[in-house]
Amino acid sequence: MFDLARLWLPLLVLSLIWSLLSGSAENDLDVLARTSADEPANILLLTAHPDDECMFFAPTILALLERTDARRYPKLHSLCLSVGNAEGLGEVRRHELARSLDVLGIEDGRRWVVDRPDLQDNFTVEWHPQVISDVLRPYVLEHDIDIILTFDGHGVSSHPNHISLPKGAAHLLNTLPLASTKPRPRLFSLITVPLHEKYLGPIAPVSTKLALSIARLWRWHPRGAKNADAEAATVGIATETRVPVAVSGWEGYARALRAMMQHRSQLVWFRWLYVSFSRYMWVNEWVEYVEVE
Repeated sequence: MFDLARLWLPLLVLSLIWSLLSGSAENDLDVLARTSADEPANILLLTAHPDDECMFFAPTILALLERTDARRYPKLHSLCLSVGNAEGLGEVRRHELARSLDVLGIEDGRRWVVDRPDLQDNFTVEWHPQVISDVLRPYVLEHDIDIILTFDGHGVSSHPNHISLPKGAAHLLNTLPLASTKPRPRLFSLITVPLHEKYLGPIAPVSTKLALSIARLWRWHPRGAKNADAEAATVGIATETRVPVAVSGWEGYARALRAMMQHRSQLVWFRWLYVSFSRYMWVNEWVEYVEVE
């Protein structure tokens, strides 16, 4: 007779993993969703190519747009700086991007695609920060943008177009005049993790949720809070530094995958591997750009 008693531990572990995967999680995401005046933020997602939005940023898009409290519901905009015309499929990819954003929930009228000769999809060329700044400026000013979300200096995949975006956005912020009525927008970059962490598939959200839970318990415990402050002081880190994190569950991952399916021209074999194992289909972690004076 089949002995279920021997399977209690594996079944317990599997049920725990399933539970961790089934729901979404977030940490300090209000840093992105709210302004300093505690009002819903106008957020601009700045990407380089069609498909960036679902391959890298879907967990954050879905977490921001699915907040249950309408008073905390930010306005999310999307600006893509190329049509991805490296293989002559620019118009095809423009329409694919529109369908992907439909799936993710960014409204028509809050999404734009740029097609300029000096901002073309090219794996060997970095775009000039001044050009990016000039293109970005009218969107930021006209739509009263509070938060800009984009890649960090490693661009997740080391694509030079990705790497260009935080440089161009930072150039814009550094050149915007200070206004007495409204602060400059804040710039947040998607953290590039080491290669050995990039392709863990469903292990990534499980480990991240566990880490968030442990961190909350550690901060809650008085001794843990004291030790955390002391450790931060020894390395010169401000303890009020917050790292916004968005973690998707099964439903969020399935929606990101459905958005990627709209980019049919890009579904070659290695992208199937990417969507199956990439951490960024499940987890986004952010760091704020701070100008060094």
